[in-house]
Amino acid sequence: MREDVQDYYGRQLQGTQDLQTNACCDQAPPEWLKPILASLHDEVLSHYYGCGLVAPQLLEGARILDLGSGSGRDCYVLSKLVGEQGEVVGVDMTPEQLAIARRHQEYHREAFGHARSNVRFLEGYIEQLDELDLEDDYFDIVISNCVINLSPDKEKVLSEVQRVLKPGGEFYFSDVYADRRIPAHLKEDPVLYGECLSGALYWNDFENLARKTGFTDPRLVEDRPLTIENEAIEARLAPARFFSATYRLFKLPGLEPHCEDYGQAVIYQGTIPGEDAVCRLDKHHHIERGRVFPVCGNTWMMLADTRFAEHFRFIGDFSTHFGIFEGCGTALPFDGPESGTEGAGGSCC
Repeated sequence: MREDVQDYYGRQLQGTQDLQTNACCDQAPPEWLKPILASLHDEVLSHYYGCGLVAPQLLEGARILDLGSGSGRDCYVLSKLVGEQGEVVGVDMTPEQLAIARRHQEYHREAFGHARSNVRFLEGYIEQLDELDLEDDYFDIVISNCVINLSPDKEKVLSEVQRVLKPGGEFYFSDVYADRRIPAHLKEDPVLYGECLSGALYWNDFENLARKTGFTDPRLVEDRPLTIENEAIEARLAPARFFSATYRLFKLPGLEPHCEDYGQAVIYQGTIPGEDAVCRLDKHHHIERGRVFPVCGNTWMMLADTRFAEHFRFIGDFSTHFGIFEGCGTALPFDGPESGTEGAGGSCC
């Protein structure tokens, strides 16, 4: 299947107009990101096949790894956001995509006013980062945009991310998920696989895989239903439904399997750029500035033991346990026209 994916993205697709569904089509960017996107080279933009936005908060000076970096769009956006003292490394297995990304390094260095480029690209497989001499505990953040579904060994991908992340670092990524397991015979179809559909994980299998590889409490940040907009392909995949979803997975060994209540709370100080009034940690934690906001022990650690710590005040400790945190659910976490509820599930609160 690797060879089929390389052929699909390296030779068959010459631009976004060649995609046969809308699964790999981007969503509208927020206003603050539009000026950066407008400064990118046209060829980099035209060969971008992502499904979401992977620019979390507080990136200045960070070391970032992009899995499946393709033409380099997200790498160059992050190059601007981390600044000249930060570092962005892109990994991709498709020589044609890497060639596009590499030939525009100087263009973006000049566009961002950097004295030296803070971006580099490596050819390799995202499930074999150990073969690329990437250090343990090195990156602050790992990102990926609609690529893990294309990997034949998704568990190894997550294990390698766990290895290269610093303690307190996070995996912040968008991908395509299904509301059920996709039949094995559909995974052999190179078009369905290349369009990021038949290789998509059932959402609950993904969350269990994340826990198995050390990301104990996966947090859904945002999601949207995907409409395939190709009747023939949709008929083959029916009745499965697909979603584009962004998750954040923290490398924090102390996280518990469930959201436990220790009577804790946080107060957001309103100091994260772009989030003056509300810090949106994940889909279920929109924390208003100045408000005492009750949290479970896991959320406490995600804020206290990461780059977010200086932006919050913390109330309480872990000395007294009050049971499970109210609202910790296990239903389908994505919103959609047929889901019946909004935010019915999720990992916490």
